[in-house]
Amino acid sequence: MVGVGMMRRLGVTALGLRNGPHRVTVRRDLEVPVADGVTLLADHYAPAGIDRPPVILVRSPYGRRGPFGLMCGQAFASHGFQAVVQSVRGGFGSGGVFTPLDEREDGLATIGWLKRQPWFGGTFAMHGPSYLGYVQWAVAAEAGPELKALSMQVTASQFRDAINVGGTFALESTLIWVDLTARMKHPLSGLTTGIMSPRRARRAALSGRPLGELDVLATGAQQRFFQDLLVNEPDSPFWDRRDFSPTVADVHAPVNMTGGWYDIFLPWQLKDYAALRAAGHRPHLTIGPWFHADQRMMRGSIGESLAWFRAHLLDDPSQLREQPVRVFVTGAEEWREFPDWPVPGMREERWHLQPDGGLGTAVPPESAAGPTRYRYDPAHPTPFIGGPTLLGDNRPVADQRRLERRRDVLTFTSAVLDRDLEVIGPVTADLFTRSTREHTDFVVRLCDVAPDGTSLNLCEGMRRLVPGAPEPDGDGVRRVAVELWPAGHRFRRGHRVRVQVASGAYPRVARNTGTGEPIGTASAVVPADQEIFHAPGRASAITLPVVMG
Repeated sequence: MVGVGMMRRLGVTALGLRNGPHRVTVRRDLEVPVADGVTLLADHYAPAGIDRPPVILVRSPYGRRGPFGLMCGQAFASHGFQAVVQSVRGGFGSGGVFTPLDEREDGLATIGWLKRQPWFGGTFAMHGPSYLGYVQWAVAAEAGPELKALSMQVTASQFRDAINVGGTFALESTLIWVDLTARMKHPLSGLTTGIMSPRRARRAALSGRPLGELDVLATGAQQRFFQDLLVNEPDSPFWDRRDFSPTVADVHAPVNMTGGWYDIFLPWQLKDYAALRAAGHRPHLTIGPWFHADQRMMRGSIGESLAWFRAHLLDDPSQLREQPVRVFVTGAEEWREFPDWPVPGMREERWHLQPDGGLGTAVPPESAAGPTRYRYDPAHPTPFIGGPTLLGDNRPVADQRRLERRRDVLTFTSAVLDRDLEVIGPVTADLFTRSTREHTDFVVRLCDVAPDGTSLNLCEGMRRLVPGAPEPDGDGVRRVAVELWPAGHRFRRGHRVRVQVASGAYPRVARNTGTGEPIGTASAVVPADQEIFHAPGRASAITLPVVMG
């Protein structure tokens, strides 16, 4: 009969991971007291025959058994580390009520408990993706000198900007996550939520009901966190106490970051990288062709984390790569390494949206035709068919031609490229717009058009306009800055560059009703007539980060 330890090793192998040489012992359901009297539960994995090795701490709302226990417990311990995998409050046996993003106090209490254990050897690190990375930022600046390394994937030190992207509301991902966490209370819940939560969220979003009712439609009950998101503006105290970006520069433990071109958190993960660099630190950064819950990223991150922990906890840097930044360049389908991000040698190149639907570096002439127009009707919102996604229910990359045939989507397309064009870095758009509504949205998307006409999305961004922001000029024209997701892509010779401009990406972001009513209760909808300007002085453009080969 196969022993329990062997079953765990086989489980690690089944996940596509490599077992280490050490036999592992596990102690289940250790009780961790926190400040308000609640008890949290944790599992402790230890490699046999090693006296008090460094500890890897993982705090999770998704349970501490199953795949998380194997990836974050068994795998690390088999390679010579102790691992503590803890369920955050409110789920999988831990006491209290789950309060999303409120993790600082429990995290610090857990670290204090860890340091008091007889098996603690004096050093520890933290690991984990998404929410498991956010909890690292929540405590990293206050964890003490015993914290020697952090390894985090597809996450950021604050989630306010990802949920309120460009001032819009990230409806589908938020609703998926609320449904996921509302149901993940019991050991077997993880088997179905990853499949069913996206379906329930989309079905609710497409119901046409006001946003404030969608949590009940998806989960069967009103969810306080979802309701809080609808009524708290991005600059409210609700978000301030859940934002750890001001402390990023104070974190001295070396940080290893992994992100994906199609991850919902990538722009803000890169802001964390920039904050660390500005403070004189040297984080490592990997960006691959992945979406948020991409299993390829999850598997690869374990090996990278092991190399990072060996370097900073065991003084063995032999498995670290030479350059700190490693990115996958789509189109070229190859990995590149660089000393920093943005990558050295990148230059910003402004490509103008031409009045005839063209796209190029030349500024339109004074004689250019008037603005390009379209109508956005929130009763029939412009759909989202590919881009940054949480669970991949939508494909991260999809042929955009069906979308581009809609009357509420403008396209601007370059001439056929006579040489390869490589872009690696931040992408921004500068639109000169006029609208019949003071409340409206603009969405900009960058695409690669193949010789057969296939139009594949690379990155996108959105911006919600409100009265006075941005301020219109005397003609009612507003200059709208849109920050797109960064890109790492090669447009091959014979391909074309395309920019889409629209006013919706539903249900990725909530539709703008045009009325200015509170987003949770708004029901009336008003169409918006939109204009995009091209003339000198009002030359709308996208800025590409061009890298010379």
